[in-house]
Amino acid sequence: MTRFIGGRAALITALLCAASYPTDAFTPTSRHWNSRTVRTPSTTSPFSRTVATTTTTTTSSTQRNASNSNTIHPLKKGSTVALVTPFTPSGSIDIPALRSLLQFHVQSSTDGICILGTTGEASLLSMEERKMVLDVCVEEVKGIIPILCGTGTIDPKQVREMTLQAIDCGCDASLVVTPPYIKPPQRGLVRHFMDMADLGLPVVVYNVPGRTAVDISPETIGIVAEHEMIVGVKEATGDLTRVERIRKVEQEQRQMGKIHSNRSPLLLYSGDDSTEAEFVLKGGDGCISVTANVAPREMHDMMMAALDRKAEEAMRINEMLKDVHKDIFCESNPIPAKWALKRMNKIPNAYCRPPLMELDEKYHTVVEAALAKARLI
Repeated sequence: MTRFIGGRAALITALLCAASYPTDAFTPTSRHWNSRTVRTPSTTSPFSRTVATTTTTTTSSTQRNASNSNTIHPLKKGSTVALVTPFTPSGSIDIPALRSLLQFHVQSSTDGICILGTTGEASLLSMEERKMVLDVCVEEVKGIIPILCGTGTIDPKQVREMTLQAIDCGCDASLVVTPPYIKPPQRGLVRHFMDMADLGLPVVVYNVPGRTAVDISPETIGIVAEHEMIVGVKEATGDLTRVERIRKVEQEQRQMGKIHSNRSPLLLYSGDDSTEAEFVLKGGDGCISVTANVAPREMHDMMMAALDRKAEEAMRINEMLKDVHKDIFCESNPIPAKWALKRMNKIPNAYCRPPLMELDEKYHTVVEAALAKARLI
């Protein structure tokens, strides 16, 4: 099975040459989805490249990038880290620290990497800086851990630009938030997500009404799920009933023939650290977690226990991390997470770009105590 992606031009070539997409875009296999097959473009195209979906283990980042950057790898169930972006004291991106964090997650069995989201201070990065982060992430973990890239904002033109950049750089999927502040109607959300899915990169819909002031309803999620490139949802509402409601609507769409029966269900990720274990025990598929920055192994183990319906073990780990879940938000995200990583000697400093600041001293003992209770320091 092969996937043809040679940057933006190759993607467009593939789309134009394809008479139709296969209806069985994703099929279930264990805890992940198979790669999607796109019809082969003309062999005379100067842009197309054949890339095998089989990952070959290599010893260098450059080799991994060369062999895997044009392959779309399936997102997995489990723990996806909402990764921080480390900076130097002067405010520039700390590339060595970023590489070190990525390898920390490889070694800790993190199931997915989500870069350039809220936790990554993406709204404070230029397009050039975004590319730096994307390139490093692809070099370090492409083909090892699926890469989910935040590309959402208010203006659909900017979302498109960032998504196309993510395609060019070799990401595996985009995380697109409901456009914040302007409160679009549900029909506007349908158009927005469908348009972004048309770009050809798998999309995870991000619902976080506490930040955006707009809530995408389960019914609307069911509609956008008709698009084969809408592959998941990040639910950051903290409402555990949403799992059942979304599953019910999705099943109704299948029964009406609007979602092909061969397609796997949407991946449902929790974006609320304090309820992630319960979310998965109720039928969710994993989490996109801030806590996973500091406790990646523990979060992976908790998600695997919950997926295996080992409720007692999942809740045991969750109880150990309870204070981390809470206190890693004692100030605006990612301020406490960065301070915690510095305290754990995972990054050199806790610099956050203005208008964010480093953690207030009065919270140092609070975060430190949570880390100690979880045996992270």
